Amino acid sequence: MRVLIVEDEPKLAALLRRACEEEGMAVDVVGDGADGLWEATETPYDVIVLDVMLPGMDGLTVCRELRKKKVQTPILMLTARDDIDAKVQGLDAGADDYLTKPFAFAELLARIRALIRRNRPAISTVLQAGDLVLDPITRRVTRAGKEIALTAKEFALLECFLAHPNQVLSRTVLSEKVWDMSFDTFTNVIDVYVNYLRNKIDRDFEPKLLHTVRGAGYVLRTPG
Repeated sequence: MRVLIVEDEPKLAALLRRACEEEGMAVDVVGDGADGLWEATETPYDVIVLDVMLPGMDGLTVCRELRKKKVQTPILMLTARDDIDAKVQGLDAGADDYLTKPFAFAELLARIRALIRRNRPAISTVLQAGDLVLDPITRRVTRAGKEIALTAKEFALLECFLAHPNQVLSRTVLSEKVWDMSFDTFTNVIDVYVNYLRNKIDRDFEPKLLHTVRGAGYVLRTPG
């Protein structure tokens, strides 16, 4: 799950990044409208969190331009204005949801998850490969009925594999979907996390699901 945050207030941007990363999301942050427009146009995101008041190009303009460019990524707009006209302007510009500052981070994260679910109606809520089951709503993972405790990053990695079963995912693809644009793909962090995940979902179970494809990446193979 990859999120773009367009927010010019450094402290709030840092808090938003931390809240999303603690949920296992890959997060990119930019501080002005023009950069936000460019990133959202050039990079596929699952959701965009967009402040209304931005330097250079305001959030409403960014939203309109994205929709003109046929970018259909769900947009959650943030504003300090708590009035009906402001909300109507945002929704008319193409936003999918609206949140007024100050807000609870739990509500922000719930709205992000809801937008992603709404944008993926064809995808089953529960992801499964054989007896391995991941529920993104409850954030519960089980295999053969046994609950498996995962860190936020391990959960995001497994969710990525389960969303692309039987597909070889390169380290570059995994870095884009699970980490962020500042991630150094030349480190062995991805390999380390894949091994962490493999130890938890495969070590005590058969058949083995997560496999290394030498020179290409990793694949989660469904049984049968």
